[in-house]
Amino acid sequence: MITLFHAPQSRSTRIIWLLEELGAPYEIRPVSIFRPNTGTGESDPANPHPDKQVPAIVDGDTLVAESVAIVLYLTDAYPAAGLGRAVGDPQRGEYLTWAVWYAATLEPAMFAAFGNELETPYKKRAYDAAVRRLETTLAKQPYLLGDRFSAADLLVASALQFARQVFPASDVLDAYVARCAERPGAVKSMQLDGAAGV
Repeated sequence: MITLFHAPQSRSTRIIWLLEELGAPYEIRPVSIFRPNTGTGESDPANPHPDKQVPAIVDGDTLVAESVAIVLYLTDAYPAAGLGRAVGDPQRGEYLTWAVWYAATLEPAMFAAFGNELETPYKKRAYDAAVRRLETTLAKQPYLLGDRFSAADLLVASALQFARQVFPASDVLDAYVARCAERPGAVKSMQLDGAAGV
């Protein structure tokens, strides 16, 4: 049984989505977190995340924190679900690249836009490059790796859904977010998000 430490309307909601997609046995353990954007909430001593944030999971004796680490850990642990790409799969490198690109490139671009920092030339270039890469890829195919949804899509689409207002108008991005959000695991995660709240 996997325990997910969860706070509503946070990055841990996407891990509910992931667990639903994987069909993995799990329980949700609600925790409170400090939310720097609003200055509200407080750290929960019961939260095993090293920074008292979310997401974090405990699987047996193993603690895994941070979205990308959890995605890689769980998709490797549940390969039959087909959400990752196993060692030896021709798409393994591309899958890992997109998963890390989400954290290394898309999130910084997104938060630069949120923070009105795009007047800084290098941040604007990075933001424009991120948008261009997504639109170019998704104009050719429905998902990041082609015709089949992966956990890399879960990371990217959940971020776009959360922050759609800081990205330019785009039929390509809108269609992609809608495709991903309609998946049963995504719908279930939104239902469980608030129900598991603190």
